[in-house]
Order: sequence, then C-alpha cells, then structure tokens
Amino acid sequence: MTAPPTPPAPDAVEVEVEVEVVEYTDPLCPWAWGSEPVFRRLRAGLAGRVHWRRAYCVLFDHDDDPPPDPAAETAWYARYVEDISAHTRAPRAPRLSRVAASSWPASLVAKAAERQGDVVADRVLRRLRESVFVLGEPADTAALAESAVRGVPGLDLDRLRADAASAAVLEAVRADRAEARRPVREVLSAGGASPHPGTLKETADGGYRYALPTLLVRAPTGCRVVPGWRPYEEYVAAFDAVRPSLAADAVRAAPSEALARYRSLTDPERAVLTDGPWPPAGAVRVGTGNGPVWLHPDEAAEHPAGGRDATAAP
Repeated sequence: MTAPPTPPAPDAVEVEVEVEVVEYTDPLCPWAWGSEPVFRRLRAGLAGRVHWRRAYCVLFDHDDDPPPDPAAETAWYARYVEDISAHTRAPRAPRLSRVAASSWPASLVAKAAERQGDVVADRVLRRLRESVFVLGEPADTAALAESAVRGVPGLDLDRLRADAASAAVLEAVRADRAEARRPVREVLSAGGASPHPGTLKETADGGYRYALPTLLVRAPTGCRVVPGWRPYEEYVAAFDAVRPSLAADAVRAAPSEALARYRSLTDPERAVLTDGPWPPAGAVRVGTGNGPVWLHPDEAAEHPAGGRDATAAP
C-alpha cells in the first residue's frame, strides 16, 4: 500500500491557501473533458494547499441560434469531438445523439452540488461530463442532468434538485458566466504548439471569453494563466512563478485505491494517478469509441453506463 503524502505544516497551509486557482470550464466541453488527467493530477498534488474553484462559462448558451439541420450539425460535432479525442486520448461516445441544446442545466446542477462538499461536487461534475462523452446523451435538460447524477455516493438528490432551481445558484452561474467574459490581459497573447492553444473566443455580443478550459493562478506575488489544452509541465511552471515548489506531484496510488477514490478512470488518468498492475479486481470496463472508462464496481451499479458494453475484471 502506498503511503499517503505527508501533509504540509499548519503554517505552510496558512500561507499557501493565499493562492487561488480558478478553473474556467463547462460540464459539456470536450477539451475540458480531455484535460481531466492533468487537472486530477494537479488537484491531488495541491489538495489543502490552494483554494481551487470552478467557474462555469456556459459553452452552449440560451442565445445560440438553433441549427438549421440538427442531423448535419450532430454529424459535424461528432467528428469535431473525434478529432479532439485523437489529441487528448479521452474517451468519446460511440454515437452522439445530438449537440447539446444548453449548458445551463448541467452548470446549475454542478454549481448546486458544490454546496454538498468538494467530493460530491467532483463526482457530480464527472457524471455530467460522462453523459455526453461516454453515453452520447448530453445532460442538457434539468431532468437529464438529474438522471445523470442519480446514485452519486453522499449526494442528497432532493437538496440538489432544490438548490439547482434556486435563485442563489442561478445567480452564481450567471456570475461565473460573466467572469469568464472578462478575461485577464495576460491571456491576450495565448499561443504555442498545442492543438488548442486557448485563444480567446468571440461572443455573440462582440465581446470575448476564455477558451475552455483555462486555469488562472492568482497569488499576492502575481497572476499566471494557462489557457487551452496544455501539458502538465506548463501548469507546474505557472504555479512555480507565483509560489516556487508549490505544485508537488501527487503520490500515485495503488490501482484499487485510486479507483475507490475517483470511482471512474480513463486510461490517460490511470496512467498518471496509479502505480501497479491494471485492472484491479472487480473494475468494470465500459467500452467507448476511443478507449475504455473503468468504473469501481459500486459505481457501475449506479452509473447509467454500468450496463452498456460493460465487463468486470476478474
């Protein structure tokens, strides 16, 4: 069994939590889905040492024009997601039923879940991402978002439903959306060799928003921004610029421990988060169009994908 990392001293924690990390994202964004291996690795190494929050940009907005040919739009978007997965190696659904009509329902549910703690919020967001990239059925209505997260351990579904419909959570997502449309000047020169360098996106009203995902690292000593899809080392460099040696790499866990913690792992994730023979006993393999998703057996029993092309490891 791999020993857990030694927690930092109390004084160090008090200083280090002055570092704020803002993750601009959307539950239904393919580049954000493809960035999860790096972000999970970062969050594990930074746990308890920074204040990490997510701001939901609302990628598919209410004011987007409906496609004149939904079938053609879906076919185009499925190819787009396939191209992205070729870079990120993230799983993609074998068949996409449609392009998401709106990011609002999933964003409201993800924001509401934050009121039930970080662990529940992480697992709820993961299920919402998997609705489109594993199941091919984007959680773009309140009913579908609720269905996608049913059975998440520790989740109070009645509370989630009430919070997601509340004025306070709606205002919080509106604030996230507005914040994502006020990019810091440091992101104006985004570039590099990445297939998704994070260039600012023009909005319908002639303004700009962050490309997704974008990570903003802010501390009293300065601010760094890492836009788009980037390697782990670029994020470490951003943290080092504001607080040297802050981004300690996470200790890799035994496969069974990692699967128990995360409940769902892709092959790129298990490569950076686990150490040992794979798969662990009982892991449930769910086939997709681009590599498997591995579920903990308890997760498979509740997950909408648990009965779809799923096989348990001996």
